This record gives sequence, C-alpha cells and structure tokens, in this order.
Amino acid sequence: MRPILLQGHERSLTQIKYNREGDLLFSVSKDHVVNAWFSHNGERLGTYEGHVGAVWTVDVNSSTTLLVSGSADNTAKLWDVSNGKCLKSWEFNTAVRCVQFSEDDKLVLVVTEPRMGYPATLQIFNVENGVTETVSSEPIYNFNPEGPKITVAAWGALNRYIVAGRENGSVALINPKSGQCISTNKVHELTLTDLQMSADRTYFITASKDKSAKILETESLEVLKTYTTDTPLNSAAIMPKHQEFVVVGGGQEAMDVTTTSSRQGKFECRFWHKILEEEVGRVRGHFGPINTIAIHPDGRSFASGGEDGYVRVHHFDDDFFTFKFQI
Repeated sequence: MRPILLQGHERSLTQIKYNREGDLLFSVSKDHVVNAWFSHNGERLGTYEGHVGAVWTVDVNSSTTLLVSGSADNTAKLWDVSNGKCLKSWEFNTAVRCVQFSEDDKLVLVVTEPRMGYPATLQIFNVENGVTETVSSEPIYNFNPEGPKITVAAWGALNRYIVAGRENGSVALINPKSGQCISTNKVHELTLTDLQMSADRTYFITASKDKSAKILETESLEVLKTYTTDTPLNSAAIMPKHQEFVVVGGGQEAMDVTTTSSRQGKFECRFWHKILEEEVGRVRGHFGPINTIAIHPDGRSFASGGEDGYVRVHHFDDDFFTFKFQI
C-alpha cells in the first residue's frame, strides 16, 4: 500500500474532505489556501485563493458544485467548485471554526468561536440558489449557544438537529430552528477534536485529546463503542463499507514534536475494529501529528493530513478486502 504524497501546502493541514463520489479531495491548511486534488492519482486540480488567515474548515456539497470554507480571517467563503470563483464571503466578528452543508445542500452551518468579548455564534445560511443567483448575506438563524466553546459540529439526519462537540468533552444536540439544546452528554474528559457522521447519520464518531475515540448514537447520544489509545487524538473516521473498521489518528502536541522521534511521537493512523473495539493495524508515514483523516466514500482508500504539511492518500491492496479478523 504505497501512499501518494500530495505536496500543496506550506503549513500544517487542518481538514481534508472527499466529495460524494470520492473522485476529488479538498484540503485546507494554515497557509490560507484551499486545494482540490484528483484522489486517484494525487494530481492537483486547482486552488481557491482569497482567504488571508489560516483556513480551519472546508465542506463540499453532494453535487460538487459548491464549496464552503471557514477561516481565522473572520470569514466564511462560498466557492464555485468548477472555476474557483468566490461567490460569497460572509463576515463575522471572530474566527470561523466549523462549516458544513446540510444533507439537502440547501443550508450551510457556520460556527464561530468566542473571542475578544464576542460570544460564540451558531449561524445557518440559505444557499439554495447557489451558483445561479446571489446568496443572502444574512443568516436565516443566528444563535448564541450557552455553555463551553463548540469545537466541532455536524448536521444530523434530515437536518433535524445539529450535533455539537464542546471544549469540555461533552456532545450536545441542538435544534437548528430554535437554538435550544435538546440533550447533552459528557462523553470525553478533554476537548473534542473531531466529529464525523456515519453515511446515514444515525451514529457518529468523536475524537478527543483524552486519547480516546467513541461512537455515539445520534438520537440518544448514547456511547456505543470506545477506542482507547495511548496518544491524544485529532481525528477519527468510520469506514463506510468493505470492512467494519474505524481509523483514528493524532500524536503528541505539535509544540513537543521536535524533541521526539516519529516512532515515539506515535504519528500513525490506527485501524480499529468497529464492533470488537480491538486495534487491527497501523499505517505510519507522517513526521508530525495527524490532524485530519478522511475515508473515500467507497471505502477503497483513505487520506490523512498532518502537521508536516503533507496529505497522504493510501489505496488499499486487494488483501485488505478479503481480510478476516480472527476472534
């Protein structure tokens, strides 16, 4: 399983995202640029330039026509995927932490962080008109969620809720129309670093600095599975088909990296059996902590982005699909 190395960023990766078909991979980093790649061979398709701060988050709609990105320059931008044109730039008082398209592509969720006296906001914009007409500058819903800072968020099934992960390790279900917190569950000891939905959005996986990843049911926020590792985790993803695996990655804090070797720093992607909660293998290669992991929608490859500025795309060998876990 030889990786394809994507060298398109000068600074550490913050998020990578496959589109729905998986033929394109979008990556964002702290160097202000959004990159688009062909996932099968690692060729760069183009860049989306316009941000003037670190880009924290990116998402693409299901028809791969619109791309949304959120940055530390206090803006979220809507892009035309095909030509790189910026269709809309929304401005906020503080940095944008998280953006995501809803399941029907009509809405965009934007989460901003609390800073300099401004409260955190959770805003929802209507982008139904998309490429054809101008998109509204004003959100259709704007809330100031109470409680600890929201670090990660995602839409639930049928846009019925927003699942939000907080700095104190709790997960909350929020009503997208009223902003009310429906339920909350403290599942981790430390900050949540990632939250990725399953394909049908009935359950999701969280990663945390407390060295564990957990699978939770969306409706009840009940913890179904726990994967405990020996290193702080930055990302976790669920394999959609072929194998019942989850992939988690992380490593010690970036500022301590210079003092340890890459083996001791534990900068590997770890594969765990989703149901049996046992580790089945590791893929190493990064020279720093792994910040983000994404799995191809058909489950035949995965990509990881690290503090070292590289995206590594791995296509699984044939024996991966026939592998049987011995109990």
